[in-house]
Amino acid sequence: MVPLRRLKVHNQHPNATRPMLSADMKAFIVRALLIVVSILIMIQLWIFSSLIYWRTHDVETTMFMRWTYLSDFEPIQHQWRDYDKISDNFKHAIVAAEDAKFLDHHGFDWDGIENALQRNLKKDKVVAGGSTISQQLAKNLFFYNRRSFIRKGQEAIATTMMERMWTKQRILEVYMNSVEFGDHIYGVEAASQHYFSKSAASLSREQAAFLAVILTNPKYYQKNRDDSKLQYRKRLVLKYMRYTRIPD
Repeated sequence: MVPLRRLKVHNQHPNATRPMLSADMKAFIVRALLIVVSILIMIQLWIFSSLIYWRTHDVETTMFMRWTYLSDFEPIQHQWRDYDKISDNFKHAIVAAEDAKFLDHHGFDWDGIENALQRNLKKDKVVAGGSTISQQLAKNLFFYNRRSFIRKGQEAIATTMMERMWTKQRILEVYMNSVEFGDHIYGVEAASQHYFSKSAASLSREQAAFLAVILTNPKYYQKNRDDSKLQYRKRLVLKYMRYTRIPD
């Protein structure tokens, strides 16, 4: 007779001991997913309706501006200027500094993204970004500076919609009027008044190049205008801005 302690059960199903989700838990997960999907759809509808409105109306504030204001409740320096009221020097400078292929792509510069990825992998840290003017504008208008895969996906959708709904001139016009140039300084008109006490319509090549290159780190360069890296990039922009193409 086989001792009881040596008896083994060989036909037990491998999943028999795994806990099963209850019906209530499954229903909760489904409801949670539906809520998340509904929120994402509502965000896209908000972006779509905003892009329609801003096709013909000035952009007086952005999500980035609101986030800046809510951080300390200090007033934002911002004043809208129409496209033809901004110096062509600055248009050429900002395209040279930020997105040389602006007129050639449809929102995404895949070569630029690949080059930035290779540089980041080589340095084993983020040292370059491949974002176009359109991508940066989408982020400034609708999102704040927090990285996540969901946000990047939403940003890509917003960029695609913008490129389909707006002209290149409108994209550049809104970008120049909404990008950050320093602490609580947004838009090229406010920047021109702050740094040079003049209108954006009167910017010289040197002044335009300076404003274009500080965009990579505006708060730092606001206090460090003689930084060697800044001066080097300014010389490059001055060299290449004459070759850039801008919307008519």
